[in-house]
Amino acid sequence: MDTVRHLIDRHAADQPDKPFLLAPEANAVMSYARLREHALDISAHLDALGVGQGDKVAFLMPNGYWTTALFLGVMYSGRVIVPLNAVSGGSALSYVTEHSDCRLLFVDDALAAKFPTVLGDLSPGVRTISTSVDHGPAWPDADTAAVEPPPVDEASDAVLIYTSGTTGRPKGVLLTHGNAIAGGGNTVLAHQLTPDDRALCVLPLYHINAEMVSVMAPLVSGGSVVMPQRFSTSNFWEIIARYACTWFSVVPTMIAYLLEHAEREGFDRAVLGGLPQLRFGRSASAPLAPEIHRAFEQCFGVPIIETMGLTETAAQILSNPMPPAAAKYGSPGVAVGNEAKVINEHGDSCPTGVPGELTIRGANVMHGYYKNPEATAAALEPDGWLHTGDIALQDQDGFFFITGRIKELIIKGGENIAPREIDEALYEHPAVLEAAGFGMPDSRYGQEVMACVALKPGAACSVEELSRLAESRLGGFKSPKRIFVMEELPKGPSGKIQRLKLPEIVADRLVEI
Repeated sequence: MDTVRHLIDRHAADQPDKPFLLAPEANAVMSYARLREHALDISAHLDALGVGQGDKVAFLMPNGYWTTALFLGVMYSGRVIVPLNAVSGGSALSYVTEHSDCRLLFVDDALAAKFPTVLGDLSPGVRTISTSVDHGPAWPDADTAAVEPPPVDEASDAVLIYTSGTTGRPKGVLLTHGNAIAGGGNTVLAHQLTPDDRALCVLPLYHINAEMVSVMAPLVSGGSVVMPQRFSTSNFWEIIARYACTWFSVVPTMIAYLLEHAEREGFDRAVLGGLPQLRFGRSASAPLAPEIHRAFEQCFGVPIIETMGLTETAAQILSNPMPPAAAKYGSPGVAVGNEAKVINEHGDSCPTGVPGELTIRGANVMHGYYKNPEATAAALEPDGWLHTGDIALQDQDGFFFITGRIKELIIKGGENIAPREIDEALYEHPAVLEAAGFGMPDSRYGQEVMACVALKPGAACSVEELSRLAESRLGGFKSPKRIFVMEELPKGPSGKIQRLKLPEIVADRLVEI
């Protein structure tokens, strides 16, 4: 029986002194034995506070030692952890804390000061505990006894994580212990992770990528993870060198920022000792433009494995193969650890090369949306297939190519245009840091193609230059009618560009379409 508790107990018995977590800012190391001690202590304190089995326990904290201990320890205890998105805004936080029925909230002092109204308006049934990421919770005085927590199994609820809610209220994705272990296991399988591997986690622990890929996968494999409190382009490679990380997980936005930093400041792998232990990096959460992909590998000499995951699937569902096997630029790879197929509007499988909706089935697929049976029924078929909402096609080698979201598809004059086509054309310009194509209402065509870009610091480029590039790559019909240059494109918690917010942002800049 694989549960978070089973894995922690097993590793604590088999390799008690081995580091599981290294926290750079605190200069702290959490061994597997210490992880189990923390989990048992958390369980005892939750018992003393009257937080019952299956109750929801939330945290609002930056990455670090105790954030990780609470994330795993709450699941170990038989309660359900609810990671709160620290950049989602007050109204979203208020909604999630109420909707999740959380009984207890661990909160960092700095974030408590940032959201006084949210914390002041909490339900009387929600207790808050001030928690230092380096020193842990300020537990109230209470008698605690180290009692073995009640049993949990694969079907026990473990994580309740809310989607970003760009098109409405956030939905609570409920994952079981079995889902979480399968999600971490898919990462282990795809990337051939062993107990000798050490991950670098720079994505926030309120996002599924960090939770399942960077924390759960090392737990499954018996490896370790380095957890700085935030992502920084200036010390990213130094941390990898100092802590001998063998792999890292990032999102395309971070890849673009690391490249831009190297262009300005330079990059010398020899100064870092050559990074002989570093095997690969992985990219997920949004499509990686082939031009950016190639440029990163050429600049840093590190293979990037493009993958794809969803909150509803406990992260990873698709992955390119590990070297020396051949990967395909522009594709998140093949199905690993679960089934994947592309279907048409009638639910039938699409032939090779024909686009449709990507669907997924496997042990990693969510239990359902919390308190939302209608959304659960719409997303999950009775036979276990999950509708992802992504438009995809599969080639003759089994590789999937994602062209966009169904809700983001641009339909101009009855023709479907994938926003990713627009993105990739604009990314070919060396001055472009971020790019996103999208549709705007148009009386003639139904929708017209638009795009927004952000330029690299210090770079210069005219809109006319970008328009000529787009037209040369896409032709007149698919090229953006207007291109807007912005300081920064809106992004969600994982760094994914929020394309659906762009029409509203640029609306007041449009005289006519």
